[in-house]
Amino acid sequence: MPRIVEAAGGIIYRPQQAASGVMKFSDDGRLPVGSNPASALDAIEVCVVHRPKYDDWSWPKGKLENNETHRHAAVREMGEESGVAVELGALIGDIEYPLADEGRRKRRVKNKTVDQKHVVFWMATPITEEAEKRRHTALGPVLPADKDEIDTVVWVPVSRARKLLTHILDRTILDKFVALVKAGAAQSRTLLIVRHGKAEARKQWKGLDGDRPITPRGAAAAFALNRELACYSPDRLVSSPWLRCMQTIEIFSWQTGLTVDMANELTEDAFAENPDAAWQRFRKEIDRMLDTGMDTAICMHRPVIGGMFTHLRGMCASEALAKRLIAKSPYMPTGNAIALAIIETGDGPKIIDIQKVSPLVY
Repeated sequence: MPRIVEAAGGIIYRPQQAASGVMKFSDDGRLPVGSNPASALDAIEVCVVHRPKYDDWSWPKGKLENNETHRHAAVREMGEESGVAVELGALIGDIEYPLADEGRRKRRVKNKTVDQKHVVFWMATPITEEAEKRRHTALGPVLPADKDEIDTVVWVPVSRARKLLTHILDRTILDKFVALVKAGAAQSRTLLIVRHGKAEARKQWKGLDGDRPITPRGAAAAFALNRELACYSPDRLVSSPWLRCMQTIEIFSWQTGLTVDMANELTEDAFAENPDAAWQRFRKEIDRMLDTGMDTAICMHRPVIGGMFTHLRGMCASEALAKRLIAKSPYMPTGNAIALAIIETGDGPKIIDIQKVSPLVY
């Protein structure tokens, strides 16, 4: 049977120096919330790398290491090949081609009878040195690529990138990136909804429900999830104060030094008593994220997540996107998360991308 070699990477974008007088950028170097997506493409530049082995120009990308997800590989490979620490944004898409065609300049055709290379791409933005240091323990090391792997890194306007890229499939990924930017993705912020790790069974627990802890299996998932959350480099952590949520998010808090803000309205009891108050608190966190540009992770319980999904479906840019917010319990597995790319519009916040974020426990 033909094998599939998995790889990941992305398109890193940042403000053009020449465009700084045209569009005012946020302090983190990203396009400000509410700015006109139509002018975004003229205001940004993207990172393209040269591979001397193939003498080609491509996006920074590379193969998954053992016990690594596509998401983590994308952040690691983009960091190694560009020399810039990045955080993920919206998912762009994927490509697949015969492994033997790597670096070749011919049109790639589908041939499932030979070994394939499958590459997943994300949008990504540079992060500050402070943010890079903060997430280092959770993410792990990112080492510079060897000169015989990448010998030149350039930042060019989108129009120039299209001419510079060697391969047709890389230009296909650029087309998808352009469509996302036009949809407002360059102004998006990331909201991570985390479901706490697996907790001790209610029937076996003798204490108060709010004191029910996660199990060793739940702790393993929570620890592994940190590496995935770090790929989005959240700036703010929020949690239900109940123990199983706090034990899940506190590991990431300990590794990054970020404090956890308590949201009493998001406990199971508070939600059951006043679901509207729970939604108002959750919506307040969305508004705060869009106002401040601080990407946020919120740890909650299964029924609370279901209640929030009911409201969030109405904020999705399409019906297909809304269907990714599952309408049936348990909504998502324990110790998992979803990443929502949210933009501000004249009609309020809009969700333009949803990604499942699953830990790799081994």
